[in-house]
Amino acid sequence: MSSNVVYAIVKAGGRQEKVSVGDIVVMDRVQAQAGDTVELPALLLVDGEKVTSDAEKLAKVKVTAEVVRDAKGPKITILKYKNKTGYRKRQGHRQQLTRLKVTGIK
Repeated sequence: MSSNVVYAIVKAGGRQEKVSVGDIVVMDRVQAQAGDTVELPALLLVDGEKVTSDAEKLAKVKVTAEVVRDAKGPKITILKYKNKTGYRKRQGHRQQLTRLKVTGIK
């Protein structure tokens, strides 16, 4: 393993993502315009061979990302059906997403 690898596990939307500087992350919609800077809370930081998971030290870590653009997820179809009653319901959904580019881990 190379000794200068820096990455962080951040909370993005309802999920956790592994990010390093320059990565593009797709997460649930954030209320920000394209070009705005967003700060993501770090849950774990790996700086070379050193791994930081202490909450007090992670409070000082800043993971910044720039909003690239808003997007929509793939269309999913929801079908509900009940046998012998004639009940059928069809519904579609596209998740609202935001594309972020990680600009710094400090």
